[in-house]
Amino acid sequence: MKKSKIAGCLLLCVAATAYAETTTITVNTRNTSLIYKVDDAGKLRQIYFGPILDAESVENTQMTQVDAYPAFGTSYINEAALRVVHGDGNTSTELYFDGVEQNRLGDDMTETVITLKDGYFPFTVKLFFRAYETNDIIEQWSEITHAEKKPVTLYNFASSHLFFNEPSYYLTQFCGEWAMEMNMVETQLSRGVKNIESKLGVRSDQHAHPCFYLSLGGKAQERAGRVIGGTLAWPGSYRLSFEVDHRENLHIVSGINPYASHYILAPKEVFKTPALLYTYSDSGVGVISRRFHRWAQKYGIYRGDKTRTTLLNNWEATYFDFNEEVLSGIIKDAADMGFELFLLDDGWFGNKYPRNSDNAGLGDWDCNKKKLPHGLGYLVEEAKKNGIKFGIWLEPEMVNPKSELYEKHPDWVIGQPHRQLDLSRNQLILDLSNPKVQDFVFGVIDKILSENPDIAYIKWDCNRFVTNSGSYFLSPEKQSHLWIGYVRGLFSVLERVRTKYKDVSMMCCSGGGGRIDYATLPYFDEFWISDNTDALDRIFIQWGTTQFFPSMALASHVSVVPNHITGRTEPLKFRFDVAMSAKLGMDLQPKDMSPEDKTFSRNAIKDYYKIRPIVQFGDLYRLLSPYESRRTAMMYVAEDKSEAVLFAYLLKKTINGDTQPLILEGLEPARNYKVTELNKASQGYSWFTPLEGKVFSGDYLMKYGLRFTMYNEYESKVIYIESVK
Repeated sequence: MKKSKIAGCLLLCVAATAYAETTTITVNTRNTSLIYKVDDAGKLRQIYFGPILDAESVENTQMTQVDAYPAFGTSYINEAALRVVHGDGNTSTELYFDGVEQNRLGDDMTETVITLKDGYFPFTVKLFFRAYETNDIIEQWSEITHAEKKPVTLYNFASSHLFFNEPSYYLTQFCGEWAMEMNMVETQLSRGVKNIESKLGVRSDQHAHPCFYLSLGGKAQERAGRVIGGTLAWPGSYRLSFEVDHRENLHIVSGINPYASHYILAPKEVFKTPALLYTYSDSGVGVISRRFHRWAQKYGIYRGDKTRTTLLNNWEATYFDFNEEVLSGIIKDAADMGFELFLLDDGWFGNKYPRNSDNAGLGDWDCNKKKLPHGLGYLVEEAKKNGIKFGIWLEPEMVNPKSELYEKHPDWVIGQPHRQLDLSRNQLILDLSNPKVQDFVFGVIDKILSENPDIAYIKWDCNRFVTNSGSYFLSPEKQSHLWIGYVRGLFSVLERVRTKYKDVSMMCCSGGGGRIDYATLPYFDEFWISDNTDALDRIFIQWGTTQFFPSMALASHVSVVPNHITGRTEPLKFRFDVAMSAKLGMDLQPKDMSPEDKTFSRNAIKDYYKIRPIVQFGDLYRLLSPYESRRTAMMYVAEDKSEAVLFAYLLKKTINGDTQPLILEGLEPARNYKVTELNKASQGYSWFTPLEGKVFSGDYLMKYGLRFTMYNEYESKVIYIESVK
């Protein structure tokens, strides 16, 4: 391992010790440079972030007066990354450069650690930068510690601070609500502070997501323009602060939301902040998505190199009303349709307080003897007999007041004394800052999996956010630690689960997409982005989600019509074509289908298996945006460019037909490709028929494109593109 160190010294306040301005620190990926310099007063300054610079250009970059990690004390103009009250009551912090280490962590990764120390107090901040060179992604976080005699109190504790000096800034944020997640909204930033934040503690992404595009000098475009894309790896309360100052400079401060979360830091305790993952592109946002997807497959999602399974879920068919006979029938139907796994959803547990609705039983994870007299093992064996795997729904962080668990341990929930219980979805949150609660939650998983070792899949749900944020475990002076302690407790449990159960697949679900981030997803194989399975809405939801998160892990299900949330009725083909653009699953039950629909569905599932490797491991290219066009289109291209699959949907009927050309991307110009329609509604004529089986060069397809008319709402096409000699 290669290691280098630039020695620093501790400066006492504004002592005259001089640093050469040539003390330069560079964090490089393949195509980007992040540059810091130390000024002659020993202050670390951010100089540059953008396209990679050569050594001479790096040295010629000019010094700025922008603190790399601004601390509250001498300046109150901009948002502080750090605000501390020291043990003696001093409210200011002055950070000076004390050294840097750069370590090679592998063929594709370098870690840079810059140490900053206060000029008077034994107080240290380390800035960490992990550069993923091939993917052009930087992961940045901070670690705070001290050796003062008394504890210090942290009031602001950001992960990162980034600075830009540009004529204009356009921010794209991702916001929404339950069943309408990940809407993209772009606004031009003006002077002042724009915060994207959550104060929900748990299920924190419910209203806004901690990811963003920042376009420099103009609106964000898919294929052109200078754009920064970033996402915070943290499932708790967060804040991304964008401040345009009085000189039109932009400061981005990111990290845990300090709201109601001040933290008492003991001597020698290390406070580690979550990581901001970010990248720079001078070729638009499409490049950013593909970088994050490739990075996630290797680093950001559990077993990102493994193919994801298809599954049939019983939820929309039965809700809480089922028994062994009903479930056994659904398992047989799932196998007959060609699915690889059956998922038993909510309602299978609770005896004293049966889980027959969402108001009872949560927390009592014993199999309901009336519904399932032979236990889970019987259903697992039924799945094995039919040649498929078995999965189960759990919500181990939650409890109903009407449960045996709550009767025994009312002090295990998040709540405040002298206040009435504040319920959401008739439930409360277990306090994961409490080690006993952590043991209980792990024990739930451990008991079920050890008693039923052939369970292959867990859907891990989490359906409410924090209110009455009190902990019966934490001391009075540390009540504000709950917001951070909960997340740390969750990670402790997940680490234990993954250490013991490496081969069990897990879906991250939080009332839909309330907990999708790159600190949580390394424990999960896939995620449920929305409870809304309406195919039209899913086009928008999945369009936003895949800006930063890969389709291989995005569970997308075909469901019943009229849709149970929107009431909308859409063709079965349209529902399948949308779901096939991600990780296919189904809630629609075969017993409710006509023979024709069953045949169509079986064929659609077979077609999905043909394109699954391309969808789950290929590069995503967005061709026509649903925000800008009546027709929307996207495609995936295999890494070796030998195959691709194109998805096209018409969102709104046009009287004369929509004839927008689909200019393809990502192909090899010199290769020839044959185009074939998959998942056809019938074997008769379609508007794609004149192109069926034709061969075109990659150059032709990426310049002239595919041109065919689409007329009707919910019309859709799946086109397989195969390299031929």
